[in-house]
Amino acid sequence: MGEALIRGLVGANLVKPTLITATDVRAERTKQLAEQYGVTAHADNARCVRDADVVILAVKPQIMAEVVREIAPAVEPRHLLISIAAGVATATIRGALGKDARIIRVMPNTPALVLQGATAIARGRGLERDDLATAQEIFGAVGRVVVLDEQLMDAVTGLSGSGPAYVAIVIESLADGGVNMGLDRATALTLATQTVLGAAQLLAETGLHPGALKDMVSSPGGTTIAGIAALEEGGIRTTFIRAVERATQRSRELGRGPA
Repeated sequence: MGEALIRGLVGANLVKPTLITATDVRAERTKQLAEQYGVTAHADNARCVRDADVVILAVKPQIMAEVVREIAPAVEPRHLLISIAAGVATATIRGALGKDARIIRVMPNTPALVLQGATAIARGRGLERDDLATAQEIFGAVGRVVVLDEQLMDAVTGLSGSGPAYVAIVIESLADGGVNMGLDRATALTLATQTVLGAAQLLAETGLHPGALKDMVSSPGGTTIAGIAALEEGGIRTTFIRAVERATQRSRELGRGPA
């Protein structure tokens, strides 16, 4: 996800590559980032923070506390910290820092890799006037942004954070259905992917309710309503609702740390 942000910021000309520093423990990774995007890249997290004004914590939830403790001596009041770790509350980050700081919690998703991300930004305490706008500008470079209260961020993780995997299963299942009915795999996958992409774009651009789009395609006694009946028999709506619920619960568990 960190690389997606670099790509978006550089591609949108929001930040010059020379003003971006990325860190990674793997030397081959820092070399690749530097060569591909023209950014500074190394393995020293504390030095990176000292040289920055905005620090994006793009690390796994399980190692967030360790990384934050490592950079704590370098964090000053001028720094804005932005965390994209699932389930990790701003209060947890403050606790690991051992001092107050300007922290924004953000939940992007993997379509940010193609500049089509869905990102939620949580309002935090102690922020300066322009901090939220800064976060919105950064993540707006890789997709759409919404701003909400932090208490809703676990639900965001369960919906849009994990959502690309759910949609991938939908596409794969549609393609499997096409193969089952005689289509070759490549054709079925192309049709399934474009159908999901096109339907999503139609909803986004027209503002149609999904139910209205469904009704537009469902002729009385036709093929679509027959397929929808099969989906309803399989409990598709409840299955998706439960998937978001379980992922939300898991996000909360990750935020609490190891048992």
